[in-house]
Amino acid sequence: MTTTAEKAHRRNLEFTTLDEVRADIETVAAGSYVTVGQWSFAQILDHLGSSLNASLDGFPFKGSWFVRWCVSPFIKNSILTKQMKPGFRLPKKFSSYLPSEDCTMDDALHKVLTAIKRFEKEIPVADHPFFGKMASEEWMCLHLRHAELHLSFVVPTASAGEQN
Repeated sequence: MTTTAEKAHRRNLEFTTLDEVRADIETVAAGSYVTVGQWSFAQILDHLGSSLNASLDGFPFKGSWFVRWCVSPFIKNSILTKQMKPGFRLPKKFSSYLPSEDCTMDDALHKVLTAIKRFEKEIPVADHPFFGKMASEEWMCLHLRHAELHLSFVVPTASAGEQN
């Protein structure tokens, strides 16, 4: 069940493995929850799945040369090691990478769980659109921080009756 709750707060998540991400996704999806951001749980899962797949297959866009060469080198370590802050919006020219409003929970759940399995078996070789070449360990850190950010907006509830 997905609704937006104005009074609920984001969760504070810290993942160290994709198994922890998978377990959180499956636990929350099996119960009742509210979303406290702009996207539905299905959209969040779809986006996380797309990101995991893109690190293996390549991204459909590339950041500007200024960001890649002048900004990214100074923020990369922070992005990989600290919690991401909400509010970053991809520029409009990258909007094709965002999830559609009509993605279903079943499809999104399948997509992200399949992408996690795939990422665990394959070596990410794609260039990141802003950071360029990244080692497997860097990709893992990025995906864990990315999952912490987006899944923090999905808050489990004790029962469906408490979703006001």
